[in-house]
Amino acid sequence: MDNLLSIVTFIPALAALILLVFLRGEDEAAQRNAKWVALLATGLTFLVSLFILAGFDPSNTGFQMVEERAWLLGLQYKMGVDGISVLFVMLTTFIMPLTIAASWNVTDRVKEYMIAFLLLETLMLGVFMALDLVLFYLFFEAGLIPMFLIIGIWGGKERIYASFKFFLYTFLGSVLMLVAMVGMYAEAGTTDIAQLLRHDFGSETISLFGFQIVGGMQTLMFIAFFASFAVKMPMWPVHTWLPDAHVQAPTAGSVVLAAILLKMGGYGFLRFSLPMFPVGADLLTPLVFWMSAIAIVYTSLVALVQEDMKKLIAYSSVAHMGYVTMGIFAANQQGIDGAIFQMISHGFISGALFLCVGVIYDRMHTREIDAYGGLVNRMPAYALIFMFFTMANVGLPGTSGFVGEFLTLVGIFKVNTWVALFATSGVILSAAYALWLYRRVVMGDLIKESLKTIKDMTTREKAIFAPLVAMTLLLGVYPALVTDIIGPSVGALIGNYETALANAASASQFAASQ
Repeated sequence: MDNLLSIVTFIPALAALILLVFLRGEDEAAQRNAKWVALLATGLTFLVSLFILAGFDPSNTGFQMVEERAWLLGLQYKMGVDGISVLFVMLTTFIMPLTIAASWNVTDRVKEYMIAFLLLETLMLGVFMALDLVLFYLFFEAGLIPMFLIIGIWGGKERIYASFKFFLYTFLGSVLMLVAMVGMYAEAGTTDIAQLLRHDFGSETISLFGFQIVGGMQTLMFIAFFASFAVKMPMWPVHTWLPDAHVQAPTAGSVVLAAILLKMGGYGFLRFSLPMFPVGADLLTPLVFWMSAIAIVYTSLVALVQEDMKKLIAYSSVAHMGYVTMGIFAANQQGIDGAIFQMISHGFISGALFLCVGVIYDRMHTREIDAYGGLVNRMPAYALIFMFFTMANVGLPGTSGFVGEFLTLVGIFKVNTWVALFATSGVILSAAYALWLYRRVVMGDLIKESLKTIKDMTTREKAIFAPLVAMTLLLGVYPALVTDIIGPSVGALIGNYETALANAASASQFAASQ
């Protein structure tokens, strides 16, 4: 099918335009129509995206289904997918219908709410498919706007503070990336990502403001991109916007933030940092390792003392992203396979955990852990699903959470045993805070009067969780579904990375001998 990627990308935007132009009023019928249009559009996007997966050839390590045409002011519109990006596209289209279904109880400015989520889906898909620097940057930055509005309009009591903190952190981080992109265009004469991947950016030591920069332009460009992607992940110590954003965002906003938006940072490392600036990446890998290890232990300890369920799960996300960055910069097959697998798995598990919080928040309108206890007595179905995803978050064998963590730890162990040892303690800490949360919310006697009439999950809520349970189990027992698709592309990435490092080392030795 021609233009398949563009069709998948812009179906949600078209639905948003239909809602904007044709839907009038705020009565119950209009609200219901807005929800159905959004659900059908996101559902159709997922169904059409299955053709991308069906037509994808994992053995081809290049970009596939490429669409290329001239655009405004001579800019290039170029889209494509490879083994690294295709599963992020599928994750996005899979999660979005579930978030719309989870928003069925929203009653405030429903049309605008659905438009924001539909536009957000288009922009997120664009990030994973863009094969042009300018196009990537436009999608990457424009995605801030719908999420800023979702938090700022439909969030909690401190939504304005959280939305501005989210926007400023992520926007300011990307300014350096924009400067680096201008530098890349000035040197390579193109914004085509496929060509830039083949371009050798200078790695000779240069002098800047009296400092000797080892790795030259590559080091500077790596740092500039790192500033943006580290905030997006988010990595310690630039993670502080995430707990605030999660706590204040509506349930669906938290799901999208955790399941998809955070993955743009990891995707950026794989698409730009490692392949384009290998010398800079190699020089700064020890720093990334220890930042990631500190993130795992520190945020796990912080999670242990949280009183808000959402904030605890938010800190858990930061810890899990620490494994991802470690796996990526281990730069071996197990590490990068594990990092990508962890990102996909985390999309299902963390999304489900935020939905679990949303289920009881809709009933009790509080996220305070102390407000609950003994829910198993009134909500057995909820207790079962919450337990399943708590175990998956801990990394129980048989769930997708185990595979990702195990592979990343194997990958890092091959490179740095001390970092691996330090990071492994995060597995124990994650069990501590996850089980502590579950025990206080679900187990024990039902003492609180306010909980004695609470209702168990509805059919709609169970239907939302069913595909998340299925994918978490399926990838846990059959991880080849992911690794077979990403494996060849990851292998090619590592091969190119090692070749580039060897060439740079040879050039450095030759220059030193002259």
